[in-house]
Amino acid sequence: MAKTLVAVIIALCLAFSAAAAQSASKTKKPIKPAWSELAPAQQKTLSVLAPEWDEMDSTRRKKWLEIAERYPRMKPQEQERLQKRMEAWAKLTPDQRRAAREQYQRLQQLPPAKRREVTTQWRNYQRSLAAQPDISPSDAPPPPEASIEAPAGAPAPATLAPPAQ
Repeated sequence: MAKTLVAVIIALCLAFSAAAAQSASKTKKPIKPAWSELAPAQQKTLSVLAPEWDEMDSTRRKKWLEIAERYPRMKPQEQERLQKRMEAWAKLTPDQRRAAREQYQRLQQLPPAKRREVTTQWRNYQRSLAAQPDISPSDAPPPPEASIEAPAGAPAPATLAPPAQ
């Protein structure tokens, strides 16, 4: 009798949780703002993200909107750099983005001296690529990992500036 009662209670708990999950997914409100609700200037700035905007959660949308708000006050060089980084970010697969976020978090946890060392190594690597006319930084393989391990397919530290997504 007790075993039957326990089995019934477990079955009811599972049924209620499944029903609650179904009703929650049916009543899920769309995340705001939708792409169509953005100002034209925001849409122009964030245009490379348009195809995936509807898939983003509210936190990521908010971070991108904060960037779009700062964009008009940026110098033309900064705007160009941001656009290139957004394009690169948009081209990454979800796994590559996850790896980039994890890499960024690991870099942030390094002691300041070690972080400066990694930054210096990265800048030296970028300069060495710029000195080679046949190779652009976007075409080159990742630099040798001297200071911190990076997951396969993770972008280099210089491309990790976009907000987490």
